[in-house]
Amino acid sequence: MPAPVLSDDMPPETDILDPRRRRLVFRAHHRGTKEADLMIGRFVATNIAGFTPAELDELEAVLEYPDVDLADWLSGRRPIPPECRTPMLDRMAVECAGSGAGLPAELRPR
Repeated sequence: MPAPVLSDDMPPETDILDPRRRRLVFRAHHRGTKEADLMIGRFVATNIAGFTPAELDELEAVLEYPDVDLADWLSGRRPIPPECRTPMLDRMAVECAGSGAGLPAELRPR
């Protein structure tokens, strides 16, 4: 079976990741809404290489939530419901809370 072709908007470092991690990066960057793509995609691309197998399981569970809910929770527009709260989702919320979350450092507002 041929190797999957990475899209132009995938970070170049994804080609050194194992297939599970590459799939998760792809899913994080192709959520359906640009806001979610930016916030979730940047978080996943930045951290995916260091995630343990248990953290990958948690990330997969988080990615099952609808974009609207994730975008609201991660931007702080709505609190994360207690029944949905996980260490991974909390970590994502902290990293996505800053102004310009999802944007490369050089494009973030100062």
